[in-house]
Amino acid sequence: MNEELNVTKQNVLSGPLEPCCFAPKTGYFRDGYCRTDNSDRGRHVVCAEMTSAFLDFTREKGNDLSTPRPEFGFPGLQPGDRWCLCALRWKEAWAAGVAPPVLLHACEQTALEVISLEILQEHAIKAAHH
Repeated sequence: MNEELNVTKQNVLSGPLEPCCFAPKTGYFRDGYCRTDNSDRGRHVVCAEMTSAFLDFTREKGNDLSTPRPEFGFPGLQPGDRWCLCALRWKEAWAAGVAPPVLLHACEQTALEVISLEILQEHAIKAAHH
C-alpha cells in the first residue's frame, strides 16, 4: 500500500513528488517524502528548510523541533536541515513573517488545500537540487 501512495503522489507543481530529506529521515512515514494519508492529522506535506526564526517560532508554539528525541528516532533539527512540516504550522509561520523556505518539488499537492501556490512560490528555494 505504501508503494501505491508513492506512485500516486504529486507535488504542488503537478509533477512527481520528489524526496525532501533522508538525513535526517523526514516525512510522516519517515521515508524522506512529504507525503501523507488519512492517519496523518497534521498533514506533513510542506518540505521546508529550517531557519533559526522558524525553529524559535515553532518551539514557542509548543512544537520543539530543535531538541533531539532519541526515543522517537528524532535527531533534533538545525538551521539548514530540511523537514516535512504541517501545512497549517507553515501557514501560521507565514502569517507571523517567519515562514521557512520551501522545496516546491517535494511539497505534496494537498498542501494547496491550505496554502496558495503563489505564497509557496514566493518562499521557494531557488536552487533546483541540493
